[in-house]
Amino acid sequence: MWRLLLIFALWWVPVTTHAEVLTPDEARLMAERGELTIIDVRLPVEWERTGIPQGAMAISLQDQTLQPRADFVTDVLEALGNDPATPIALICASGHRSAFAQQLLVDSGFTDVHDISEGVVGGEYGPGWLARALPTEPCKDC
Repeated sequence: MWRLLLIFALWWVPVTTHAEVLTPDEARLMAERGELTIIDVRLPVEWERTGIPQGAMAISLQDQTLQPRADFVTDVLEALGNDPATPIALICASGHRSAFAQQLLVDSGFTDVHDISEGVVGGEYGPGWLARALPTEPCKDC
């Protein structure tokens, strides 16, 4: 009987996830130390205009019609070597798409997803990557 109770108890234990908001400075420092990977979820036209945060992966959340891409979660998973526990930080232009992408990935089983809510160009959550004069690089695949 105690084994059955233990099985039910473990079944009801929620899966924990680590999801928080980071400033661009915090995310850059963590990425430089190898503690997480930054993923830029903006559109290719945005990457062309501003570049991407230095060392970030460019994986667009949306297609050309601005709808979430069906392959987004799969593409992120593949980029991380099929390990959904890999720590990542998502960035977009101003924090809205990255928050949406964060929830999408957490709902898909990713367990360590951060949001750089200020974004690249800034907005209501803060000045952003560019205004903080953090390094960018040209998009290699644009």
